[in-house]
Amino acid sequence: MDHRCLYFGTMPMSAIAASSRASAAFKSDVLRFTTAGIADRIQASRYAPPVKVARVLAQLLATESHLEVERVRIEAVSGCADFVGTVDVETPTGSHRFHFEWDCRWRAVQQGYTDYFGLPDQIRAAQEFGWRCFKTWTGTSTTRALAG
Repeated sequence: MDHRCLYFGTMPMSAIAASSRASAAFKSDVLRFTTAGIADRIQASRYAPPVKVARVLAQLLATESHLEVERVRIEAVSGCADFVGTVDVETPTGSHRFHFEWDCRWRAVQQGYTDYFGLPDQIRAAQEFGWRCFKTWTGTSTTRALAG
């Protein structure tokens, strides 16, 4: 799959990455991850579906575009409709931690989407909103890099 074809909402991941201040090496690994599901600068502490990790990467690059991201480590649990955890982000000036909750069921309720059975249509929400189904995204801590 060509990474330029992997869209998150209406924007390809390549455009999301390009608009951020992340390092060139990290941006390259983001695009590699979206095609191969693995990259050196992107780590998860346990198995997580690559599409859910990619959604966290899209959120990070779009929402925290001012950060010069060099590497991330994701600690999260994946459910049917959600992906909840933290992402530790390394930058030249220090580390940042963000708590997140991606939840397509929540987004379906917010949009008033229901399926044939009258339940929240989480499939429609995930397809239409992609990475924009974050119920929470909160910076929880920052540490400064030590001066050399």
